[in-house]
Amino acid sequence: MNDYQEIRDMVSKFADAEVAPLSAQIDREGKIPPELIKKLGENGFLGSYIPEEYGGAGMDYSSYAIIVEEISRACASTGVLVSAHTSLCVWPILEFGTEEQKKKYLPKLATGEWIGSFCLSEPGAGSDAGSLTTFAEDKGDHFEINGSKNWITNGREADIAIVFAKTKKTDDYKGISAIIVETKSPGYEIIKIEDKLGIRGSSTAALAYDNIKVPKENLLGQPEKGFRVAMATLDGGRIGIAAQALGISEAAFRYARNYALERVQFGKPLANLQAIQFMLADMSTKIAASRLLIHDASQKKDRGEFYSKTSAQAKLFAAEAAMWITTKAIQVCGGNGYTKEYPVERYFRDAKITEIYEGTSEIQRIVIASNELKEAAR
Repeated sequence: MNDYQEIRDMVSKFADAEVAPLSAQIDREGKIPPELIKKLGENGFLGSYIPEEYGGAGMDYSSYAIIVEEISRACASTGVLVSAHTSLCVWPILEFGTEEQKKKYLPKLATGEWIGSFCLSEPGAGSDAGSLTTFAEDKGDHFEINGSKNWITNGREADIAIVFAKTKKTDDYKGISAIIVETKSPGYEIIKIEDKLGIRGSSTAALAYDNIKVPKENLLGQPEKGFRVAMATLDGGRIGIAAQALGISEAAFRYARNYALERVQFGKPLANLQAIQFMLADMSTKIAASRLLIHDASQKKDRGEFYSKTSAQAKLFAAEAAMWITTKAIQVCGGNGYTKEYPVERYFRDAKITEIYEGTSEIQRIVIASNELKEAAR
């Protein structure tokens, strides 16, 4: 536990010094400065649990969750760049990749020389991932990929993408394969960057694939087993999004608490009012519960235990807590909190997406209930 506190202290100092001062600019301009991404790589935050033999920091998943939380506390857009890069691109290569794939891609991903993305969602396939239509045709020594993707985090910055495409024509998920695609490949095109409510500095792209040629050795895992790769990846990714939500909650709580101590109404600080104290108490409790759920899920993952239900619980609770906490933070700040001069309105906008991406809250409830019913039937 002391090691985790040391990691938290180290990341917190970096986040306060290097990330937080840029957060309003990142939100306003809709872009994370390349210099900041470079610093994230130099400090090991983009290769946290990549083994040292591949150029990473050799940490565990629990440490990674702390990194995402602390970076997100300073800037949610930067936090999700770290999360999507690490849990959605790095992890499946570590888990399913060949030794050649690991040696080729992980060192560049570890340092941030290359940024990664995860390309599953399509215009007609969001929560229903099995209905995707992107197709990778077998051309002997290579695949030829055609189709489209949307809602792709890191879409603008990504150098490589884990692309999910059918290599066998089916009406369900059984024909899906996972393929590592370098984004500089001819035919890989960014057609739109979404103009979003929150996490505005994180690029969310719509992509088009026009006869992209990819070597057969870039197949990740077994052919037609890509759906398993996607679902296993998202189980871990949900821990990262839960950590992002927790970071946003912590930022909103700290601001609201300090505001309540400083703002004087009726001749006394707002913090003297029991109504304000009750809101702060509930915020603090939801943050503590979120942190424990995230730690439980990440520890189970580190120990190699089943964690699908626990990660879904962590994401569901932390995301909905973030939405509640940021709403109350605005309430504590009153009219001031509703203006862009105060950061709580940004925290509110940033929090909403955590209830949607990497599985909506409704999908998390399905995962949790399904696991509970299976356990009861044993």
